[in-house]
Amino acid sequence: MSESIELLRGKIAHAGTLGSVVRTMKTLAAVNIRQYEEAVRALGDYYHTVELGLFGCLHLTENGHSAFRHEKRSEALTIAIVFGSDQGLVGQFNDLIAETFQREHVTIPGAIAVIPVGERVQSRLEEGAIRAETLFALPNSVSAITPLVGDLLSEVERLREKTPSITLRLYHNSPVSGEQYRPVSKQLLPFDQTWATEIAIRIGKWPTRSKPEILNGVESLQWALIREYLFVSLYRACAESLAAENASRLSAMQRAEKNIDDMLETLTRLYNERRQAGIDEELFDVVSGFQSLGDNSDFNS
Repeated sequence: MSESIELLRGKIAHAGTLGSVVRTMKTLAAVNIRQYEEAVRALGDYYHTVELGLFGCLHLTENGHSAFRHEKRSEALTIAIVFGSDQGLVGQFNDLIAETFQREHVTIPGAIAVIPVGERVQSRLEEGAIRAETLFALPNSVSAITPLVGDLLSEVERLREKTPSITLRLYHNSPVSGEQYRPVSKQLLPFDQTWATEIAIRIGKWPTRSKPEILNGVESLQWALIREYLFVSLYRACAESLAAENASRLSAMQRAEKNIDDMLETLTRLYNERRQAGIDEELFDVVSGFQSLGDNSDFNS
């Protein structure tokens, strides 16, 4: 009986320690969500300004520049950047984005180069028989996103040198509200008619009555804006993915905390029952011994 009680006491201690770890991870996830969401909000005005500049270039370019013309998809290399996670305890986070890419993967014509960001999502993709290119590790803070985006753009440029045209697509999870998130699939390049229509809807019309004027030529400004557009798009996708990852982890930790609390309640109740049973058994032995002594005393007298 004493061994069983000691075993339960050890389980209760381990569950309490695990609960402390889970609460710490919950706190870290909540803090991380806030910093990554703040990073996304901070990009809002700048992202709009870059889109506004591209919108102006689009209307000033006669017959559309090559950057805005839609290349034949059969001749283009599709580069897919898929953001996932490096760590576990994120529920269906990696499965959801991997399944989203796999559904679209079969509809993409021509060659495809997949760039995974995060070991976990790379494993999910490989389980689906999708060969991945260079693996990139996820940043662990907002300040580390910029170097990652630079490395991703360098990898895209390296792949672009091998083919006359590319289609660049992003796949990542984006937070919706609270602990909810959804998969996002977005095409960044080329700037085709679909992109022109979407940006025209978002911007609506030029914000002033004066038509935009560009110094030093449309082409040089256009390519500078394209580079900024790619950088900001990748930065925002990474920050949104990290915010969604921590939201998923927060949800998983809340479920784990509830399970641990339920387990602690069960173990504590069982411990108290065993302990009370042990006390009752000891009291029964004392009473039985006392009664036995009393019976012997009467017999001797």
